[in-house]
Amino acid sequence: MRLRLICALLVLVGLSGCGNPLASTSTSTSTPSVQTRTYNGTASVGDFLTITLNTTALTMTYNNLSNGDTGTFPYSVNANGSYALSDPNGNLLSAYEIPGYALLIQAAKAGPNHNTPAVITAVETGPISLSTFTGKSYNYMQFRTAAGGLEVGSVTVGATSGTNSSYWPYGSFNQNSGGAFNGGTLDFSQMTEATSGTYMYEPDAGGGTGDDYVFGTAGGFFIVDSPNGSIIGLPKAVSSAFDPTVAGTYSGIFYTKANAQTGVNNVETGKASTSQATIVVTAAANITVTDSSGNTIINATLTPVANSSFLYGSAGQLTGPCNGLFAFRAVTGTYEHDVFVTFVGNSVVFAKFNANLPWTQSSGYSYWYGVGLK
Repeated sequence: MRLRLICALLVLVGLSGCGNPLASTSTSTSTPSVQTRTYNGTASVGDFLTITLNTTALTMTYNNLSNGDTGTFPYSVNANGSYALSDPNGNLLSAYEIPGYALLIQAAKAGPNHNTPAVITAVETGPISLSTFTGKSYNYMQFRTAAGGLEVGSVTVGATSGTNSSYWPYGSFNQNSGGAFNGGTLDFSQMTEATSGTYMYEPDAGGGTGDDYVFGTAGGFFIVDSPNGSIIGLPKAVSSAFDPTVAGTYSGIFYTKANAQTGVNNVETGKASTSQATIVVTAAANITVTDSSGNTIINATLTPVANSSFLYGSAGQLTGPCNGLFAFRAVTGTYEHDVFVTFVGNSVVFAKFNANLPWTQSSGYSYWYGVGLK
C-alpha cells in the first residue's frame, strides 16, 4: 500500500521510476472520421463543376473545370435547412441539399467572365458510362442565360447517338430564329470517360469553345453541361397523368432575367438575378412558386403535355407525348406566358417564359427557371 502511494506521488510530480498506477483509469478520445459527399454539377451559364462537402468540418470545396475557378470555404446550416456559404470570392452564395442525392447552389460569378448569376444543379457522383443511359428516354429542360433562356422537350439516348425534339418559347415569337420547334441527332461517338469514372466529356457538339460534359445517376438524372448552358433530363413517366404523390413543399433556387431583349449578334440584355424559392405542389396539380421575398412568380394548374395542343398534337410538334412533363399557358391582350414543370424522386424542375404583346422585334420578354428539393 505504501509503495503504491509513493509511486502515485512520483507520477504527480513528474518523476519516473515505477509504473503509473493511475494509467488504468485514463481514457482516450478517438478522432471522428471525416464525412464527405461529392457531387458533379452544371451551371446554367455553361460551367461544369465538381463539388465536395466535408460535413465534419462544414466546408465546401469546388472546382469549376470550365472557367478554372476553385475554392474551399466554410458553410453553416440555417434554420430552414438551407446552407449559408462563406465564399470569400462572393461567388457561391447559398445551397440546398438532399444528402447523397442532389445539391442546388446559388451562384453570382459563374461563366467565362466570372460575373454571371446562375443556378448550379448537382447530383451525387457515382460510376457511369454511356451505357448507363442507353435505351432510355427523358424529358428535359435546357437552361441558359441568353437566347430566351430555356427550351423543353424529349431525348432518347442510343449507343453512340441520340435524338431529340424540343420547344423553344422565344422562337415562337422571333420569326428570324427558325421557329419554335426543333429536333435532330446528338452525336456521342467522341465521348471520353473521365479517369474518375463519374462523368464523360467530348468537344462541344454545337461548335462552342469548350467541352460538353455528361453525367447523372442510374435511373434518375441525365445531365449535359455545354458552353451553351445546362440540359437537365428526367426519366419519362409511364402515364401522362399527373401523379398526386409528387405533392408537397420543395425548397429550391431559381434564375430570372427580366425585361430581356435580343439585339445585334444575338446579344441578350436584361436584368439577371438568382433567388431562393419555395415551391408548393398540390395533389390537384397546382404549382405555386414564390421567391425569398414572398413574391409569387408562378401560379398555375398543370396540364400534361399530351393534352397541350400548343406542344403536342395537331398544332404542336413535340415528338411523343413526353409523359411526366406538364405545361400551362395564359394569354391576355398584353402578355403570353408558358409554364413547364417535371418531377423525379424528391425534385421538381420548373420554368416560365413571359412575352409582352403585341410582339415586335423590340418587345421585351422575361424568363425564370429553377430546381427544387423536398
